[in-house]
Amino acid sequence: MQSLAVPRPPVSADVVFASTRFPNYKNGADDQAVNTNEDGKLVSMKEVIARETAQLLEQQKRLSVRDLASKFEKGLAAAAKLSDEAKLRDVACLEKHVLLKKLRDALESLRGRVVGKNKDDVEEAISMVEALAVQLTQREGELIQEKAEVKKLANFLQQASEDAKKIVDEERAFARTEIENARAAVQRVEEALQEQERMSQASGSEDMEALMKEVQEARRIKMLHQPSKVMDMEHELQALRVQLAEKSKRSIELQKELAISRKGEESASCLFDLNGTTALGSYLQIQPCSDRAPELSECSIQWYRMTSEGGNRDIISGATKSIYAPEPSDVGRILQVDIISDGQSITLTTSDPIDPAAGLGNYVEALVRRHETEFKVVIIQMNSVDHPSESIHVLHVGKMRMKLCKGKTTVAKEYYSSSMQLCGVRGGGNAAAQASFWQPKVGLSFVLGFESERERNAAIMLARRFAFDCNIMLAGPEDRAAQKH
Repeated sequence: MQSLAVPRPPVSADVVFASTRFPNYKNGADDQAVNTNEDGKLVSMKEVIARETAQLLEQQKRLSVRDLASKFEKGLAAAAKLSDEAKLRDVACLEKHVLLKKLRDALESLRGRVVGKNKDDVEEAISMVEALAVQLTQREGELIQEKAEVKKLANFLQQASEDAKKIVDEERAFARTEIENARAAVQRVEEALQEQERMSQASGSEDMEALMKEVQEARRIKMLHQPSKVMDMEHELQALRVQLAEKSKRSIELQKELAISRKGEESASCLFDLNGTTALGSYLQIQPCSDRAPELSECSIQWYRMTSEGGNRDIISGATKSIYAPEPSDVGRILQVDIISDGQSITLTTSDPIDPAAGLGNYVEALVRRHETEFKVVIIQMNSVDHPSESIHVLHVGKMRMKLCKGKTTVAKEYYSSSMQLCGVRGGGNAAAQASFWQPKVGLSFVLGFESERERNAAIMLARRFAFDCNIMLAGPEDRAAQKH
């Protein structure tokens, strides 16, 4: 056996082995050598690539753009890894070719030196090496084809990844543009709404006042040029009121004459009497009814109001004249007047309580619905001094304040307060029923003359109604009864 031993030629130093052991081969179909894994299963790179490609195509339909881009990037990395493995396999194949060539050369040199059974073994080994060389050549062809497919797939995946990134960038840019446009539109709408709100707040009050004035002027013009049935009825009622007042006055005079005729001698001792209608809108006057009556200018006079006959009476401050015109606070009250002369006091009392003016309540209720009512007046006195001018002024009675104007000039303007006073004028002549006393503030007072008794009483009632809504009790000077009322 020692003589048969053949010295093994040394292996070239430039050969690099991919592994530390020789691969395991076995004969497959048609006597072809097939490489096997440790687990005994056959693995084909082509099958692996086909399986991965099928999985990618199947999942592509269910992925979003962003997920698809991520998958493409992963596939690109896998393709790069496969390409690296293919390069390593090329190196391994080259090593195998070199090894098989050296092995075949060694066997050829050994075949010429051995005889017999050993020679048959060497020839069988040479045929096995040739079969391995053929199998290796086929494997190289398959690797070249797989390499081309891997490269093609890598290019496809890279292009798909770039397209996916491009689509994602375009969608992101489009979404940002839409968001910016929406924000700009919302900001423009908010600015427009704020500007409109500021303009409406600035012009709302002015427009409302102008509109109310226009409506009032239109109503006045319509009433002047096209009298309605309501106005006709008001004229008829006014005429009936005048007739009723005349009848009532005549009836009172007849009753007094009848009472005087019945009293006989007792009537001769009466020095003074009250003349006038006990109704709002008229006036009461003290008249002497005997030659023995003293001059009224030499007497001291004071008017009172009572809740009922024989009840407590309240002094009417400033009512010290022989004529007194009842005001709205006197409605339902009995009036008394004391006449003192030479230490002798004479008391006169109205026969009935003061009656309200017919239709005045409804007229005031209609005025309450307005924002402001205007009354034409004349200034008779200002701060207890006669006013020389008799020009027409306008008294504005509003829900919050009263204002006296002459044209565009404001003479006085005050909001309702505890220092404001308003009542009928307490004294004067036959025009006392058409005059009122108004003190806007301390140190400023007016005596105003109205167009009619109705206008004067309506202005007083309307102002007191608005002042009451402002928690202010509007009355005359030291008028305690009105404050309680």
